[in-house]
Amino acid sequence: MTEQKITEEEISNLVDRFYAKVQLDPEIGPIFNEKIEDWPTHLALLKNFWSTVMLTTGRYKGDPMMTHLQLPLEPSHFNRWLTLFAETAKEVMAPEHAASIIAKSERIAGNFKAGLAYQRDSFSSANL
Repeated sequence: MTEQKITEEEISNLVDRFYAKVQLDPEIGPIFNEKIEDWPTHLALLKNFWSTVMLTTGRYKGDPMMTHLQLPLEPSHFNRWLTLFAETAKEVMAPEHAASIIAKSERIAGNFKAGLAYQRDSFSSANL
């Protein structure tokens, strides 16, 4: 039996439910709420991002690393993001789909944390 792919509907539901939690979260909510002026437009962008990542649709065009490096994020913020993301994925997706998107989110967050560390090291070195 062939494993079913994650659907656009699952991605949409995950993004909507997850970012509803993010907006209310006392740790990371203020960071995103201050930066994002139009949540419906941002959610559509995020749905395109996850569709591109998980289904290779190519709908997302952008540089999420640079976007996130402009935010006042700490490694602990990524950990909170991942906790909420995994919790939500497990609530709204079949177990195998949740495991797949959680693994992908962990790799992406690892790359972002590495980019943040590199940026800070470069900034510190430039200001010696």
